[in-house]
Amino acid sequence: MEDYIKVATLENEIEATLVESILIERDIPHLMRSYYDTAFDGLFQTQKGWGYVSVPRSCEDEVTEIISDLREQAARADDLSL
Repeated sequence: MEDYIKVATLENEIEATLVESILIERDIPHLMRSYYDTAFDGLFQTQKGWGYVSVPRSCEDEVTEIISDLREQAARADDLSL
């Protein structure tokens, strides 16, 4: 089994859900880790982001590109709504 590496910090739950659905659709092995902690009622998510995604090193470039594309699309959508 190949070692997993942290590829990106995810900004929010919506982004995490979108990324995960794309990775599942493309059959890319991954681990999603939320920073949410019930003891601190989500305090770390406001400081660090929603959480992060880890993938095998061999998938790093593909997943980085997926996340970058999603963020660019979101930024364009924000610009259009202004």
